[in-house]
Amino acid sequence: MRDLNYQLKQLCDRNRDGSYATQSDRARILSHVANQLHDLGYRHMNADSLRPKHVDALVQQWKADGVSAGTMKNRMSAIRWWAQKIGKDNIIARDNGSYDIDKRTFVTNISKAEVLDDARLAKITDAYTAMSLQLQAAFGLRREESIKIVPVWADGGDRLKLKDTWTKGGKYREIAIRTPEQRTVLNEAKQLAVGTSLIPSNLRYRDQLQRFRAQCDKAGIHGVHGLRHNFAQERYRQLTGWHSPARGGPRSSQLAPEQRQRDLSARLLLSEEMGHGREQITAVYLGR
Repeated sequence: MRDLNYQLKQLCDRNRDGSYATQSDRARILSHVANQLHDLGYRHMNADSLRPKHVDALVQQWKADGVSAGTMKNRMSAIRWWAQKIGKDNIIARDNGSYDIDKRTFVTNISKAEVLDDARLAKITDAYTAMSLQLQAAFGLRREESIKIVPVWADGGDRLKLKDTWTKGGKYREIAIRTPEQRTVLNEAKQLAVGTSLIPSNLRYRDQLQRFRAQCDKAGIHGVHGLRHNFAQERYRQLTGWHSPARGGPRSSQLAPEQRQRDLSARLLLSEEMGHGREQITAVYLGR
């Protein structure tokens, strides 16, 4: 392992800021950044060597690679954390605009939905990971929720119950069980978990999360949040009777008054089922 990679790993190990998922993502980003700096010709760096020229070189490379604004912002956040931990906050601008990194575009009316097809699912060799993916697709769960869920507890008959300790923001919520397919997936999850969560008894959450990521990478399943987008779009169609703008349906401005009311009601219910509680956020999944 190169000095910079090793020292950044040590820096992450010593500073456990944020949730485990945040820590894991940060460590992964910084490892990637260290590799990129090496490829850019900075061959003898250590953790204290960070300079403005390194940040500038990285940003230019990301732009050349066509990296999205959102991904660049996540990487800049990790680098700022690195700079702060070595006492060099001033070597990196606080505003991403200083690097001409565009603002994220949340509402594009372009679908980001992904379908969990049988061919890719068949490449998953860990039964727990496969089941978590199926729950994400069937109920629009977040990754953490689909791993921590205790299926036998979550089964509320006509609805799926999610404990506050599983959800983002620590808010209990329920999702209607509407289809035979959802019921089948939940029953299979209960059989696999045998009264516990979808974390094997010999592992911790962080261990299963790492296994989940490795399994998805191996199977070519990237951006599992797309399963959540697909759930939202299908649920919207079921509630309104037409496709969302992201999937080619009419835009909000094109709806008749009665349709606008149905659109709003669907978005409000969907925001609750997906754990946001804000109608505005549904535009990320559905368009506007």
